[in-house]
Amino acid sequence: MDDAKKPPMGDTRTARITAEEALALHAEGKPGKLEIRLTKPLTTARDLSLAYSPGVAEPCLHIHRDPSLAYDYTAKGNMVAVISNGTAVLGLGNLGALAGKPVMEGKAALFKRFADVDSIDLCVSTEDVDEFVNAVRYLGPSFGGINLEDIKAPECFVIEQRLRELMDIPVFHDDQHGTAIVAAAGLINACHLTGRELSETKLVINGAGSAAIACAELVKAMGMRPENILMCDTKGVLYRGRTEGMNQWKSAHAVATDRRSLAQALEGADAFFGLSVKGAVTADMVRSMAKNPIIFAMANPDPEITPDEARAVRDDVIIATGRSDYPNQVNNVLGFPFIFRGALDVRASTINDTMKIAAAEALAMLAREDVPEEVAGAGGGSGLRFGPDYIIPHAFDPRLIARVSPAVAKAAMESGVARKPLPDLKRYARTLSGRLDAGANALEAITERLRANPQKVVFAEGEEEKVIRAAIAFRNAGYGTPVLVGREDRVMAKVAALGIPLPEGIEIHNARLSDSNTRYAEFLYQRRQRQGFLFRDCQRLVNQDRNTFAACMVAMGDADAMVSGFTRSTSATLEGVMNVIDPAPETVLFGLSLMLSRRAGTVLVADTAIHERPDAATLASIARQSAAEARKLGLTPRVAFLSFSTFGDPGGTITGPVREAVKRLDAEGTDFEYDGEMAADVALNPQLRALYPFCRLTGPANVLVMPGLHAAHILTKAVPLLTSATSIGPLLVGLSKPVQIVNMGSSVSQILDMACFAGHAAIAR
Repeated sequence: MDDAKKPPMGDTRTARITAEEALALHAEGKPGKLEIRLTKPLTTARDLSLAYSPGVAEPCLHIHRDPSLAYDYTAKGNMVAVISNGTAVLGLGNLGALAGKPVMEGKAALFKRFADVDSIDLCVSTEDVDEFVNAVRYLGPSFGGINLEDIKAPECFVIEQRLRELMDIPVFHDDQHGTAIVAAAGLINACHLTGRELSETKLVINGAGSAAIACAELVKAMGMRPENILMCDTKGVLYRGRTEGMNQWKSAHAVATDRRSLAQALEGADAFFGLSVKGAVTADMVRSMAKNPIIFAMANPDPEITPDEARAVRDDVIIATGRSDYPNQVNNVLGFPFIFRGALDVRASTINDTMKIAAAEALAMLAREDVPEEVAGAGGGSGLRFGPDYIIPHAFDPRLIARVSPAVAKAAMESGVARKPLPDLKRYARTLSGRLDAGANALEAITERLRANPQKVVFAEGEEEKVIRAAIAFRNAGYGTPVLVGREDRVMAKVAALGIPLPEGIEIHNARLSDSNTRYAEFLYQRRQRQGFLFRDCQRLVNQDRNTFAACMVAMGDADAMVSGFTRSTSATLEGVMNVIDPAPETVLFGLSLMLSRRAGTVLVADTAIHERPDAATLASIARQSAAEARKLGLTPRVAFLSFSTFGDPGGTITGPVREAVKRLDAEGTDFEYDGEMAADVALNPQLRALYPFCRLTGPANVLVMPGLHAAHILTKAVPLLTSATSIGPLLVGLSKPVQIVNMGSSVSQILDMACFAGHAAIAR
């Protein structure tokens, strides 16, 4: 039991794949899973001169004078080498360096997918430790870190230790430490649920290979008493005085004990880590363990004992495995991408125990929080919440990068191995979210201002689970006071079903029982009495229509903003709101969507909600208001009026309102760039725009004024599905009070985003 069939690097939750499918994926298109993409334009002779000869000489000379500048002028600071000799490939054994290459490519792909770390696989064809170390030690100038992978024990211990001593960048054997960190996170939470102190917990580890020894070393570093850990290999317990099958790494974990077999070791044990083989643990062994036993059966693909087998013996067991089709998967992908991300960003010289512990604690704390529905959408299943079946976060939790990497970076700074300390870890965390989600950066300025100026925002559909979760997130993030409109008993029942506490400071207003009903009905009656509304009609609307009640709260100053639309169409929701709230003077009411991508940045699209075929005056007003909204987001507006035609080519009749809108702005004067009519590619592509030297846009357009609702919907609904772009909105622009309407069935994140936009709009009023 020297080496476990370690947990998988990726997550294929409940997937069932065939050999043919796996081979087809690796062979189709470009063979393999990686390619190199340019980060700088190399389209002209001048581009080549800057990037290569003679321009490349300048960064070379600067780096020669100051080696730290390599992090500024090259990709070193975001580049990790995944290196293996293929002597322990997955659970398949010694396949050799070449046969291990698909795994190394996969590891590099996971680095990029989960933490935006660039990586390249290097397969070293030698089993000689000295040759391997010498092959790797001289690679330091090219990389910010070294990830060792699939190297058998005990050679892996020697290789890692020697490379750590020889190199001034992090060297991390993930088979050891990745498994240990994720398992430790699960153990923290399992101890929390069972009322145990880690220091007093009695742990049995079956397997004495790289991952097992790393687990033992890490939990000891976290405070577990060494005498409380019994480690077993194929010959039984590692006890002091044993000579058979021992080496220096096993001897370090031998303890004084009279127990000799795994069965004896498990008698009365609190916890078990299995890093060995299928079926190593029997029902009788589980039965002999202490109350509320903790079992991490991590042999893969088949665990030491399955959850079904363990629960057939004990209904008080907490169990984790390395498999994705059972709860509590110990998955290395929860660790290594984010650990390296944090280490790279502070230019750490090593990854030490302090950083590993910080990663484990961050993972444990994340599992205790409300689980985003994006996790369920990625295959995590519904109803996930902290408890015996959820003690380890899911691999597709989008918050991992913003929780684990900052914790690692902070630990690196505090332990003195960071060569570039970060001045603001909170801002760093928000930046990390933006590396994978283009929308995160666009929202950062808005949420920061909202935290500094908290607002009272009404969530009109307050009995809906997703709306409640969004309101809780709003409160927990410090954005202000959420108001849930709904019946308190229904709201609290939903909260109880969610299994998360309702934070202090969340208000629940029952529209039917509110003390403000008469005041709101009188206000509505004054507005609508000449549009056929009787007083009793107004009373009924305030009592029974939550959008009307919420809008009255905002209109009468009892709240700052509102968000609705989760259960009704945009048109139906807006109709109710506009019974109470008018458009602002001298404005046009329209929808503004944000399209966010790494390539194009933030682009505003209008109108995406209201006007089917806007006339010239409406288009001109939309352009003005959109430019103002762009400035609120920190953009310098460049407005393009879009059409199928570019400055009259090809000709047509439906471009008339677009041309007239441009003429209106010409006559009235503006303080922003605009032009049209033009095709979308001309608006966004400088090379195409150069064909029209008279065009007044000095750069790519970041505000696109659409000629009609049909074109706007086609663009904003198709692009996110065809590309990696993110769409937010449509945001309502032009109402006299801050109101946002989400799309029916929106996610919790989308509801929260719209609530933030509504609150942010209230600040400026």
